[in-house]
Amino acid sequence: MSFQSFYTPEKYVYSLEFFPPKPHQSLEDTLNVVKRMSLLEPDYMTVTYGAAGGTRENTKSITSYIAREMHIPAVAHLTCVGHTAQEIDTLLDELKEAGIKHILALRGDPPHGEQTFVQPEGGFECARDLAKHIKARGDFSVAVAGYPEVHPDAKSEATDLEYLRDKIDAGGEIVITQLFFEPSLYSSFVTKAKAIGITAPIVPGIMPISNVNQLKRFTSLCGASIPDPLLAELEKIADDKKKVVEFGTEYALSLCHQLLEAGAPGIHFYTLNRCGQVEQVLRKLPRSR
Repeated sequence: MSFQSFYTPEKYVYSLEFFPPKPHQSLEDTLNVVKRMSLLEPDYMTVTYGAAGGTRENTKSITSYIAREMHIPAVAHLTCVGHTAQEIDTLLDELKEAGIKHILALRGDPPHGEQTFVQPEGGFECARDLAKHIKARGDFSVAVAGYPEVHPDAKSEATDLEYLRDKIDAGGEIVITQLFFEPSLYSSFVTKAKAIGITAPIVPGIMPISNVNQLKRFTSLCGASIPDPLLAELEKIADDKKKVVEFGTEYALSLCHQLLEAGAPGIHFYTLNRCGQVEQVLRKLPRSR
């Protein structure tokens, strides 16, 4: 099943993203979260990939568990960071053997302590080239990332959109966006993408807010913004964890409804390996259009 086959005019598509535990953390705990979230009947689940493959084995273990035990399409993130083309092929062979048929192709962030991405010797320069390489194998369906507020390393909004088109031309079937908190950002992004010939489904990525300081940290790292009115409301309740979670859940629900009404084909949830907020939001969203 290709990515595009999920996205039909009849229904909305909901997907969930998880990250592998660090070496000192419990894989079983993460699998228990995945199992519980599978009850929401997502269309697919994705699993991130640490810088330089630091969570390689756990990524494979979780995606294999999702595909083989939960019987839900599993998507493995794969990055260019720290790998030669030959090593990428080895990883792809392992994923194929584990029953994985979908890949989210990413450049990846620089390893911890480094400020800029450096092309690995014998590896890939960017997500476009990685997507092209994966697609040429014929074993996988490929998704790519999009940035409603422009990738931090892009020279301009125009070049960023052109590069997104290049990634689609290289084999990307759908676009999953970076997180954002203002529905107009998505609508504007989709309009501009369509204007330069991008017809692939563009799926908004949403993260329910649960911690104000964490939100500030995440947005500073990925180049996303926090709308001033939203930040003002959060600052009022920042010291009350319960109120922040309740507010964040309602805000995410409202944002999702606005995005679906604006034409989004579904929602991709950044779960942060937590259940409560995404469960509450997803249970209140429509499945059919």
